[in-house]
Amino acid sequence: MQLIPPRGRLIGVDFGTVRIGLAVCDPDRRIASPLETYTRRSPAADAAAFRRLAEQEQAVGWVVGLAVHMTGEEGSKARECRAFGEWLRQQTGLPVAFQDERCTTAEAEAYLLAAGLTSKRRKDRRDRIAAQLILQSFLDADKRSMFPKETQKRDG
Repeated sequence: MQLIPPRGRLIGVDFGTVRIGLAVCDPDRRIASPLETYTRRSPAADAAAFRRLAEQEQAVGWVVGLAVHMTGEEGSKARECRAFGEWLRQQTGLPVAFQDERCTTAEAEAYLLAAGLTSKRRKDRRDRIAAQLILQSFLDADKRSMFPKETQKRDG
């Protein structure tokens, strides 16, 4: 298994069978930003698009949202996410990490509703906002792991 390098841009992925939300972070991994919603075409076209995206963004890895049940158990959707992550790794040569994505689509929808967007505009943005939430969650968890437990309790 290839590890995610400690520095460099990561691309967050909200996996879907039709649309894939994408987000990217800065090289210092402080902030995740929504990037685009990719509509799947064919395996060959998708592979070329993801290779091009990784190169354009100078990415060093992928963070794929893992669809986990509220109980924490993985089901068929999680297996699809893992298979997609493995496919991404094979197609781009970049390492893949997985991040629990429970409730990110609902959270993204809530943000977009609060912003007053129409249904059509929400649909257009929902997947990339979900990818942003997945990636930011990964970045925040990574930052927390750099500090001793007593620092986390005192500061957080």
